[in-house]
Amino acid sequence: MTGLWTLFYKELLRFWKVSLQTILSPLVSTLLYLLIFSHVLEAHVQVYPGVGYTAFLIPGLVMMAMLQNAFANSSSSLIQSKMNGNIVFLLLPPLAYWEFFTAYIAAAVVRGLMVGAGVGLVSLWFTALPLAHPLWMALFALAGCVMLGAIGIITALWASSYDQMAAVQNFLIMPLTFLSGVFYSIHSLPPFWQALSRYNPIFYLIDGFRYGFFGASDVSPLLGLSIVGVCCLALSLATLALLKSGYKLRN
Repeated sequence: MTGLWTLFYKELLRFWKVSLQTILSPLVSTLLYLLIFSHVLEAHVQVYPGVGYTAFLIPGLVMMAMLQNAFANSSSSLIQSKMNGNIVFLLLPPLAYWEFFTAYIAAAVVRGLMVGAGVGLVSLWFTALPLAHPLWMALFALAGCVMLGAIGIITALWASSYDQMAAVQNFLIMPLTFLSGVFYSIHSLPPFWQALSRYNPIFYLIDGFRYGFFGASDVSPLLGLSIVGVCCLALSLATLALLKSGYKLRN
């Protein structure tokens, strides 16, 4: 287990040494969304009875920040190692592929939760939030970070350049995140878009995480967690299979 903990510690140091970019920058960006949308729509939109728009918005922004940073952590670390050629120092030690996977995912989870906690704490200055089901909130937060961490590893394995990795982030991760109900309830959409949103796994993460605060959601949290769990398992198994085969790592 020494190798696993060493790699995990190395990944923690990697993003902590540049915390201005990896922690503070996404925190500020997310708070800008909160400032703009809450100022414009607070007096005009109420999604759940008795819940102001600012309170409704905060859990979605917290989850969005966690997902984007979990993806960024695992993908950026691995692609940098590949592009700089120092991936060899990770392949030479007797590290099992599951240790490689666990260390990268754990570091992605830590960074995602740190950014999410920062956004949540600062947002308390705007409005107080209830905490109806903290266990549900924690489960969806953890599942979301694991899912996006695994997608980050798969992306970095596949990508042959920084441009390809950025394309996945800009044209897949970001649209799926923004169209997952961060800023609105899907019940405000026309029937076609409501149905389409249900094929977006990030929607279930946002909705389930918000349920942990308000005890209200667009779909059953149990259904959402089941779908998220299946996605996490499938992505984790795919990532482990790619790492075991050495896909785009050993040549």
